Amino acid sequence: MWKEEKTPELIRLLNEAYPNADCALNFGNIFQLLIAVVLSAQTTDKQVNVVTPALFESFPDAQALSKADVIEVEEHIRRIGMYKTKAKNIVALSKNLCEKYGGEVPSDFDELTALPGVGRKTANVVQAVGFGIPAIPVDTHVFRVAGRIGVAKGKDVLETEMLLQERLPRNSWIDMHHAIILHGRNVCSARKPKCEECTISQLCDSAYKENK
Repeated sequence: MWKEEKTPELIRLLNEAYPNADCALNFGNIFQLLIAVVLSAQTTDKQVNVVTPALFESFPDAQALSKADVIEVEEHIRRIGMYKTKAKNIVALSKNLCEKYGGEVPSDFDELTALPGVGRKTANVVQAVGFGIPAIPVDTHVFRVAGRIGVAKGKDVLETEMLLQERLPRNSWIDMHHAIILHGRNVCSARKPKCEECTISQLCDSAYKENK
């Protein structure tokens, strides 16, 4: 069971380790952020950043992408996973944005998740990164690291998100989301966590166990 008194130290150590933690996706506006996050599902941010410059040059806003031929969009993003489904979704959500919101991305969570291809994690990222609304999106890194540390041992990403919201101060959610992702990428990897290099190992429920 996570002890509440460990939380301030966890936040302090992660903020010190990753003072400039931020979204790894490249984008020029909130619409492009939304598209990039949709494309990042089951694909690395690095791969998404490879395909989005040409995509955004051809279709810089919702109006342009809403009129795009899906086959043409597929050609732009074919290097990433599930590109056919994603191409259909980003064209459809662009049409939806134009029809309902004048081409602008809404900040409301329910309105975001009603868009084609937009799930809970994507909506949370757009709220946090695009609008500065406190949210703590849970991807595979956050799910894994939060569970290993012990701060949120959820059975699925939704339960993990709820536990993190309960145990972390609201004003820390955005920074902690970015910091935990970086910690998962750089130190607490899925196959072989570098517990000997971990700055939060003294707080972690499972430090060193994976390497024994």
